[in-house]
Amino acid sequence: MPFFKITQIRSAIGLPKKTTGVLKALGLRKRMATVFHPVSPQVAGQIMAIKELVAVSEVEQALTKSEMRANRRPDPGYYIETPASEA
Repeated sequence: MPFFKITQIRSAIGLPKKTTGVLKALGLRKRMATVFHPVSPQVAGQIMAIKELVAVSEVEQALTKSEMRANRRPDPGYYIETPASEA
């Protein structure tokens, strides 16, 4: 089942209440926040109302918060190896 991955790129400060209401309905509160919604005409209509504020892509499965955090975590840059005598 495909999902919309919606990320808020721009702030809604100074925009009409209708626009901020759409953002709240989608679950977006802060810039760079990401939510996943199933692909449907209702969600597509909401996205069209705020298309200037968000980045949208279609993905096959939604990620959990912990999975998104793990994807953002950088590679440590080093690996700890144990000597062969200790193993």
